[in-house]
Amino acid sequence: MPSQRLKVAVTRRLPEPIEARMAELFDVSLRDTDTPMTREELVEVMKGADVLVPTLTDTIDAAMIAAAGDRLKLIANFGAGVDHIDVHTARQRGVLVSNTPDVVTEDTADMTMALILAVVRRIPEGLAVMQSGNWDGWAPTALMGGRLAGRRLGILGMGRIGQAVARRAHAFGMQVHYHNRHRLRSETEQDLQATYWESLDQMVARMDIISVNCPHTPSTFHLMNARRLKLMKPDAVIVNTSRGEVIDENALTRMLRAREIQGAGLDVLERSHQINPRLRELDNVVLLPHMGSATVEGRIEMGEKVLINVKTFADGHRPPDQVIPSML
Repeated sequence: MPSQRLKVAVTRRLPEPIEARMAELFDVSLRDTDTPMTREELVEVMKGADVLVPTLTDTIDAAMIAAAGDRLKLIANFGAGVDHIDVHTARQRGVLVSNTPDVVTEDTADMTMALILAVVRRIPEGLAVMQSGNWDGWAPTALMGGRLAGRRLGILGMGRIGQAVARRAHAFGMQVHYHNRHRLRSETEQDLQATYWESLDQMVARMDIISVNCPHTPSTFHLMNARRLKLMKPDAVIVNTSRGEVIDENALTRMLRAREIQGAGLDVLERSHQINPRLRELDNVVLLPHMGSATVEGRIEMGEKVLINVKTFADGHRPPDQVIPSML
């Protein structure tokens, strides 16, 4: 790269310390507002930048990468998931892509357990009663939930986050089971005290709680489809802190309305922020606005990884967190 400072375009507001450091290191274009850019706006900033720093709200497809021209050389994603970026096309056009892995593991695992507790112990229902002013006092049979200890937790996707969930679940006295594309090493299974299921169908049918912790790929789209959801026990619960597309949301909504599944906790939705109104009406669903990684510490660490990736690239080296298409 030439000796002058890189032109870096950021698509959303980032933590103030990250923005300040970017301004020190690069010729950076920051956002005054925290609203997503339109497709046209994204293409325009891509044309004038050496580096684009997008977030998961920015879909960057093949046509946009082609329209960006020859100046763009790096897409340094603020976030671990890159399913919103056409990494293959970027690679073909000589544009590197980097991400921020291994930062949100603990935060997302915390949120997974929070959702499990919220649904099984009916915490939002209790909160609604208190906020409405309609609480008449304690009663022996009011708002009875379930005990976590002894319950079977089936983890779908046993990567870093899935393993962090397993450790937390074990501390709550739960039995940990998992399905994964590849079985873990025996010593890892023993450490997590986790039981492997080769058949996802068989695991789903026997679990009290299903936790979705796998990424969204073509092979995991609607992995929890209508047929598989119907395998769940009527008193079972499903939580998702991964990607909304992994669950067939319409099928899940129908089953929750019919009480064929006891409850669900969703931090992600199939259509991003477009919430199914029928899902929002249900009292056996806990909906959160994609808060899994929303900690001050996590977001700053994500920004620091972006800074390292861009600075390394500016120094003439490949970003340490470069995404290789074959890895997807």
